[in-house]
Amino acid sequence: MKRILIAAICALLAFPTQAADVMAGTLKISAPWARATPKGASVGGGYMTITNTGTASDRLTGGSTDVSSKFELHEMSMDNGVMKMRPLGSGLEIKPGQTVELKPGGYHIMLVGMKKQLKAGDHFKATLEFAKAGKVDVDFTVEGLGATHSSGAAPAMGDMHMK
Repeated sequence: MKRILIAAICALLAFPTQAADVMAGTLKISAPWARATPKGASVGGGYMTITNTGTASDRLTGGSTDVSSKFELHEMSMDNGVMKMRPLGSGLEIKPGQTVELKPGGYHIMLVGMKKQLKAGDHFKATLEFAKAGKVDVDFTVEGLGATHSSGAAPAMGDMHMK
C-alpha cells in the first residue's frame, strides 16, 4: 500500500505545474506561458488564451512585469510572403463570446528589455491591463526555448472531474 501511495505522488509530481485559470469580470484567462530565452536575450514572448463569456467587448491594452522593462502587445502576419510583426497600439479586442489565442506566429506579448533570463520550468508574475476588467494578475509558466504551445499540466486535484 505504501509503495502505491509513493508511486501515485511521484506520478503527480512528474507533471509540469501550470497556474489555474483566472477570471476577471467576464474574461477567462487560461494557460499564460512564455518561451525560455537564451542568455543575454533582450526580448521574450508571452502567450495565453482569453475567452469573453460576457455580452460586451473588452480590450487587452497592455500590462507589466518585473522580468522586462516593457510589456507590449504585438501581431505577426504574412504580407506578400514576408512575416511582419507590428505593435497593436490600440490593444487587442475580445468580442462577446470570442476566444482569442495569443500564440507564436500570431498575437502575442512582447517582453522588451529583459531584466533576467527566462528558464524552462520557472514562473513569473505579470499584470494584464484591460479596458473594462481593469488590472489582472497572472502567473506565467516558462516553457522550453523552442516551445510552440504550453505543455499543459495534469489538472489540480480540485479540478479533476469524474465522468
